[in-house]
Amino acid sequence: MYIIIGTGAGGAILARELTKNNLPVTIIEKGPYIKSKEAYKYYDKYNNTVDLLTTTCIGGSTIVSMSNMVRALNEELYPYGIDLSKEYEYVEKLINVHNLDDTHIGKATQAFLDAGKELGLKTLKMPKAIREKDCIQCGKCAFGCPADAKWSGKDFIDEAVENGATLITQAEVTNLITENNKIKGVKYIKNNKQEELYGEHVILAAGAISSALLLRKIGINTGKEIFFDPFVSVGGYIKDINFNTEVQMAGLIIGENFVLSPHFSSFIKNNIPDENVEDKDIFSIMVKTPDECKGYIDDNGEVYKTNTIQDIRYLAEGAATAGTILEKIGVDPKTIGSTVYRGAHPGGTAKIGEVVDSNLETKISNLYVCDASVLPISPGKPPILTILALSKRLADYLIKIIK
Repeated sequence: MYIIIGTGAGGAILARELTKNNLPVTIIEKGPYIKSKEAYKYYDKYNNTVDLLTTTCIGGSTIVSMSNMVRALNEELYPYGIDLSKEYEYVEKLINVHNLDDTHIGKATQAFLDAGKELGLKTLKMPKAIREKDCIQCGKCAFGCPADAKWSGKDFIDEAVENGATLITQAEVTNLITENNKIKGVKYIKNNKQEELYGEHVILAAGAISSALLLRKIGINTGKEIFFDPFVSVGGYIKDINFNTEVQMAGLIIGENFVLSPHFSSFIKNNIPDENVEDKDIFSIMVKTPDECKGYIDDNGEVYKTNTIQDIRYLAEGAATAGTILEKIGVDPKTIGSTVYRGAHPGGTAKIGEVVDSNLETKISNLYVCDASVLPISPGKPPILTILALSKRLADYLIKIIK
């Protein structure tokens, strides 16, 4: 049996591919099975030193993602013997990655795209996995889609269950069972009761923090470094722009050290003293950068992050560019401000080449990791498509060796 821990991008596609090939799979998810529109209730809380956007529920963080699907770390994975070209093509077709129809590009997003092109910046529509026929253009992408119009890991978990997988929710894996350097199973708690589940293969897809902590419990040195994409939102006042109801992050500008994408932040309104300013009058741009892997996870699961001079310089460079675009669009320059520093897409805690090999296997036989933990460097871009491709590659490998 194959035991998969976690239902985010990595665990979800792995469960789908294995069950499609009639292999026995049990999936363990720490959070509950929910409707997509309820996902905003399940954001995780960390310590006061870091504001990190992750969720614990079916689908993991994919359920509150913008469903942005960008290829990342292509050439950076070549030295590890990994070429994801075929896997990218497979996944992109499977979840229908495409640029949104013009009918779903709002006025503010189009202004962002036009301004970027006029400034000579590398500007394009954001590749997404959204079903336009279902999308109601409500602007609530980060809350969990109320119309179930975007792909999330939940889609593949549902498919895996239909194919015969067993799904155990609200169950926290507390330890891994090993014997003679081989994986034997897992221990988990459900309904305050300790349980054990045995299987020949265990795949950790619980996220960069949880997977690292489980590996640490069996003596594998993980979580001593961590990256996550730092981001701020820069925005201001422009009357009746109505960006808050548009599909979020439908445009993309790629700089050398940052990416920009239109993303509504209600926090921007706090920077504007005029009490009459409403959400419909706010336009903001997310500034996201790659970061150096200067952080760690302590034994209690607390995440600590050190911002390097490079991290700060990249954010400042992106924020200045965002400000120029906002002015060009017509945002009142006196109202332009920024949110606090936040983070998303944690990874790098169990890197390829250090903790796992090119097949994502640890030094414990038949114990694998297939989430953002394994990424060797920060992509500085949405990593979901890369994780899906890596996990498709792992699925093919597991299917091949069993046959």
